[in-house]
Amino acid sequence: QVQLVESGGGLVQAGGSLRLSCVASGRTFSSFDMGWFRQAPGKERMFVAAIRWSGANRYYAASVKGRFTISRDNAKNTVYLQMNSLKPEDTAVYYCAADEFFNGSTRYDRNEYDYWGQGTQVTVSS
Repeated sequence: QVQLVESGGGLVQAGGSLRLSCVASGRTFSSFDMGWFRQAPGKERMFVAAIRWSGANRYYAASVKGRFTISRDNAKNTVYLQMNSLKPEDTAVYYCAADEFFNGSTRYDRNEYDYWGQGTQVTVSS
């Protein structure tokens, strides 16, 4: 099993920044591809960003590209999401996810991921 714990959420004004962290424990973090998803009230959980196990490749949703940056530190078993130029529409619960096994989907699909954190709330005021 893998445990994921997110932190760093909070309330910020539009245009501000936050950095989310997700610490993993229980298995070999450096072998997992990692992703961030978000879920707004009444909406589905949506892909935000993903990073390969090596950190060499990063992927973003169109809505956050150029504003958010995903990174990882395998020595610290941690993946980060730096969020800049935040907008009210970025308000959501943000979830960290780990992809250990190939489940027949893509990194953009929440069904591909095997482990999830409990989420951290991000609220952007206008």
